[in-house]
Amino acid sequence: MSEVRIRRAVIADIPALLRHRRMMWWDMGERQDSVLHLMGAAADAYFKVSVADGSYQGFLAIEGEGKVIGGGGIVISPWPGILHQRQPSRAMILNLYVEREYRRRGVARNLMKEMIAWCRDDGFAYVGLHASEDGRALYEQLGFKSTNEMRLTLGTSSSNADQPVVR
Repeated sequence: MSEVRIRRAVIADIPALLRHRRMMWWDMGERQDSVLHLMGAAADAYFKVSVADGSYQGFLAIEGEGKVIGGGGIVISPWPGILHQRQPSRAMILNLYVEREYRRRGVARNLMKEMIAWCRDDGFAYVGLHASEDGRALYEQLGFKSTNEMRLTLGTSSSNADQPVVR
């Protein structure tokens, strides 16, 4: 494998960001095309706004002359206050994905180190993530600890799954 470098994602990289998100879910066992399509449409709309406004900080692993072999991102969201942090926002790492043929070569670790450093340099006191079983060992090696976060699945009916949420 030639040298791998990490660079920031731009609007033109949205197709790669979408591929990584879809393949991340695929690797975690979500194979239903209609579910992946719905997620992909929402992700496309999200990335078009959030990459442009900086609320999504994408990082891509690039091999050689520009082949994207992996990536990840940080969602910066408004938050009412975090202990030990002045800014009213929080950071969450997500979408970490490395193409199969490049796994177990340190690409994911380098992406994580770059994203952690960005969070630290930007003044965040904490960064969170949701771990897949495959990723958990790496995250623990990098110092991540389990927290008390919980989730309630609300579900959707097939009749309203394609409808926008109006508040």
